[in-house]
Amino acid sequence: MTTMTTSLSDVRPVGEQLRAWRQRRRLSQLELSSDADVSTRHLSFVETGRSAPSREMVLRLAEHLDVPLRDRNLLLVAAGYAPVYAETPIAEPRMDSVRAALKQVLEGHEPYPAVVVDRFWNLIDANAAAAIFMAGAPPELLEPPLNVLRLSMHPSGMARNIVNLAEWRAHMIERVRRHVALTADPALAQLYRELRDYPDAAEPRADPVPRPSGDEVVVPLRIRDGDRELSFFSTIATFGTPVDITVAELAIESFYPADPQTKAFLRERAGW
Repeated sequence: MTTMTTSLSDVRPVGEQLRAWRQRRRLSQLELSSDADVSTRHLSFVETGRSAPSREMVLRLAEHLDVPLRDRNLLLVAAGYAPVYAETPIAEPRMDSVRAALKQVLEGHEPYPAVVVDRFWNLIDANAAAAIFMAGAPPELLEPPLNVLRLSMHPSGMARNIVNLAEWRAHMIERVRRHVALTADPALAQLYRELRDYPDAAEPRADPVPRPSGDEVVVPLRIRDGDRELSFFSTIATFGTPVDITVAELAIESFYPADPQTKAFLRERAGW
């Protein structure tokens, strides 16, 4: 059984929502109408409420505007149509194949750390190697739902052991800021402000701007582990062509050793 958790309590007119998404994507009416094969006049009428879009038109515009699936449901409801995207809890039997795929990816990445997170960076699953990031963290940061960004940036969390904290933190906060800009999610915006305003940030209560050092191709995560320093870079993977909100919002972040010393340590630690 699937459930829908999209809130319908604050739905603006569909034209107003579409205009907001178009402006957020920095597209003119001409650009969007050309991309979506819609006349500029008709698009203008839809945005101003002078014309009611069909269900197919709403979905077509949402696709070209790269609107998240949960927000496409809001657009449909605002236009007078039923939502089409379900949001299935990850523990439901219907998600067995998804969970199995995630587990296969996580286990296949051993002995290197990998985590699965939702749209708020709450931890969904992790492999055994990811425990290295959680060692020594206070219990309150490990309570469900464990938020990996809060764990890593909180002054009592991983931040204590991140060697290049200012550099890495600036890039991560900018990454969250971009997600806020893309999704306009108020809960994500609140998380962004929390992370930005943690004490001991490189630029407290200001929007940190990443500054490339010039001698690296990616920003590494460098952490102290006892008397050694470990260095990682990461990649992010998502499911292709999802039609369920839960699946669309899952991301797998896989960490790789950025130097031979880290690689050797992780393999030895896992008994490889």
